[in-house]
Amino acid sequence: MIKAIDTQKLNISRTKAVLVITTSIAITTALTISYFLQSQSSRLPAPYRYSLSRSSPGTNNRRAIIQKEISFYQQKVRQNPQSGLNLTFLAQNYLKMAKATGESDWYLLAEQAAKRSLSNLPFNNQGAVIVLARVAQARHDFQQAIDLSQQVLKIKPSDENALAILATSNLAMGKLQQAKTATDKLVNKIPTQGNLTLQALVLTAQGQEQAAIDTFKFALAAEEAGEKGSSAYTRVMLGQFYYKRGQLQLAEKLYQESLRIIPRYPLALLHLAELKTRQGDYQAAESLYAQVLPNSQKSSTTYDHTVLRGKAKLKQLQGEQQQAVKLLAQAETLLRQENATGHDNGSFGHRRELAWLLLEKNNPQDTAEALSLMQAEIKIRRDAQTLDTLAWALYESGRMESAQQAIQEALKLGTKDAAIFYRAGAIAKALGNNQQALTYQKLSQQVDPTFDKQARLALGMGLENFKF
Repeated sequence: MIKAIDTQKLNISRTKAVLVITTSIAITTALTISYFLQSQSSRLPAPYRYSLSRSSPGTNNRRAIIQKEISFYQQKVRQNPQSGLNLTFLAQNYLKMAKATGESDWYLLAEQAAKRSLSNLPFNNQGAVIVLARVAQARHDFQQAIDLSQQVLKIKPSDENALAILATSNLAMGKLQQAKTATDKLVNKIPTQGNLTLQALVLTAQGQEQAAIDTFKFALAAEEAGEKGSSAYTRVMLGQFYYKRGQLQLAEKLYQESLRIIPRYPLALLHLAELKTRQGDYQAAESLYAQVLPNSQKSSTTYDHTVLRGKAKLKQLQGEQQQAVKLLAQAETLLRQENATGHDNGSFGHRRELAWLLLEKNNPQDTAEALSLMQAEIKIRRDAQTLDTLAWALYESGRMESAQQAIQEALKLGTKDAAIFYRAGAIAKALGNNQQALTYQKLSQQVDPTFDKQARLALGMGLENFKF
């Protein structure tokens, strides 16, 4: 009797396992399956769980759905090439595909279609202007994105897309009050999950941590069936919030929950790989990076250089220096190509990322170039991360007084970041301000008590062996 019951239980367990694997195998590797199995809702605090159906009508195979829309409007445009509205709809769907895949070519197609649309329909065509603003934002041409959004707001003061672009672009530039004004208008108008998440990011940048947590929870409470992209994104951003405060287990569960909502979601995979690197689980991190850019990937994506740098860091940490140098060279080539052409020629420039890579190489010639890049970048945006990178370049160049000015400006924004406090301490010590250095060390530990040498190594902030 006991054996019969055990056999029945075993059969039930096998059946459940087969169902889970059958559901996942087409879209994920064995490693991701293990993450799905580990991320059962009961393991995640109730406010953070995704309780809606993941198979709502019309939400499966998002890329195929967008491609169908693209084909539909391509046909419409062929039938009537002068139709401004059809070109706008086509541009919007190209933009959706760009966001879904991360492939740069879709942004360029969106831009081309939007410009054609405006040529055919120059008035009352706010949809095309918004597409151009989104493309400018993707290129990190934040001022252009703001200018285009303001054009729309002059005609339609409460346009949700224009306000969102205004908020995100100002946030990226370190103009936090302007970003807050835009997000407050958004939330007061339509308190959607996406708008609340954006408000939470602004509050985080301002250092209003409890308000940010509360707003993230409001965002999760506002999620709707069929909006899986927003649900996954909110959890990744909240996971990053907790990651930066040393709550790695909660951050990991949030990333996994995001992957349960959208398997192989690139943003979640990248953040989870970063977390696994910090934990020393290099094999898991390597597998996650492989999922972001599988061998079958043919088109370039906005994630390419991030994956290459992540893989290089893994090789460095494992003592495989030749492989690390090779991967960094590939990442550097990509970043140089992007930064060489400039915004006007379709580039998705990442000067800050190139500067960071050059600073990690730790030699005088590369440090001098990194400083030059950051001196140009700081004219465009002055958010905490950009100011921190400038401070790093100045520190490595021996310009300690200027480095202190840059890091102090970063701190004045209010952003609570253990790495920024730690660098402020290193700069203070280099200037002989030992008491101030210890104060910054304590502040760093208050933000993230787990911010140790391994964390600094994983981050690659150039102060791995620095000691107070």
